[in-house]
Amino acid sequence: MNAEPPRRLDTILEELERASEPSHLQVISEHLRDLFRIDHLVYHWVSAAGDQYGCGTYDPAWVERYLEKEYLRVDPVIKGCYQRFHPVDWKRLDWSGKHTQAFLKEALEYGLGNQGYSVPLRGPNGQFALFTVNHRCDDETWDDFTEKHRRELILCANYFNQKALEFEPDRAPAPARQLSPREVEALTLLALGYGRAQVADTMSISEHTLRVYIESARFKLGATNTVHAIARAISQGLIVI
Repeated sequence: MNAEPPRRLDTILEELERASEPSHLQVISEHLRDLFRIDHLVYHWVSAAGDQYGCGTYDPAWVERYLEKEYLRVDPVIKGCYQRFHPVDWKRLDWSGKHTQAFLKEALEYGLGNQGYSVPLRGPNGQFALFTVNHRCDDETWDDFTEKHRRELILCANYFNQKALEFEPDRAPAPARQLSPREVEALTLLALGYGRAQVADTMSISEHTLRVYIESARFKLGATNTVHAIARAISQGLIVI
């Protein structure tokens, strides 16, 4: 996992912005898996009504088994992340129960790795989603990986959720406060402690263009300043840090 990835992240995010149908998300999830050199990458969406949508690189047989057995009710990743707003390493979740142990054993048999890292996401009307990376390795290697790529994973998660919401069946028109992917990226990087010059450099834009994104996000959020905009975006689940 320490070698340089074969594709640039910004190129894949541009592909994600251009995606015009749900099937494109599957292809992009595979590109991101290869970028980070991990075993699996998954986006799992659950509506307020309990409808599920997902794309990613798990064995289709496992996905079918998961849905058939309604493992949504057992999965400690779902249960552990639902009340959280910050990324969660699977080692911090409760895997001790009898049913949970059986679930984990079966998941490993279907090719899941022993390590996982999930970013919880929220959208309008009770939508809840998880962006997850999964790999088989030792704890030290995984800790190094998540520390190195945490910010990139959070950005990918937010981009993925924004695009997935566009494809939601019978989706109502976007509310006025909906942020664009670039506005989400700008506020997320600022929330993570980047200075404005660093944010502009990371996004490959000028500081003037960055100001335009920030002012636009402030207007949509009804915020008095940038700090207020970040706080409102976090509280409304529009960005995750």
